[in-house]
Amino acid sequence: MTKKRELSIFLIEKIREIVDSKLDKAGKLKGICKLLRDNVSHYDWVGFYLTDNTRENELVLGPFEGKPTEHVRIPYGRGICGQAVELRKTFIVQDVSKETNYLSCSPKVKSEIVIPIFENGEIVGELDIDSHTPSPFTDEDREFLEKVCETVSKLL
Repeated sequence: MTKKRELSIFLIEKIREIVDSKLDKAGKLKGICKLLRDNVSHYDWVGFYLTDNTRENELVLGPFEGKPTEHVRIPYGRGICGQAVELRKTFIVQDVSKETNYLSCSPKVKSEIVIPIFENGEIVGELDIDSHTPSPFTDEDREFLEKVCETVSKLL
């Protein structure tokens, strides 16, 4: 078993513990962001965007770990986050400088992965991870983060 695989198994177990804890929803999501950022070297910004039931077709920034971002509301279709929710699929961008529909949070960001969170077939949010490393995201990251989102969907 690879070290990356062992770390994924460990982190999924820790995330399940957070989900089952007595923290409120925001505390649980913040704890998951911190756990991921602290344990995966190329996860430099980790945050959740949640769908807003009061304003159609818009994501709202939820708990995150990393530098603050000006992108607290993102319309569907705009940027990588907006595309992921609109197209209902995971987006991996290994080089954000090559994207025409990219919302920059920081000049340090080189790559991004965004994973939609589904509950009963509907998107309820997404997990957004920025990296200061070019091309760091692998299929293992995708599979792992999709499991994270499946586990988190119980909270949203």
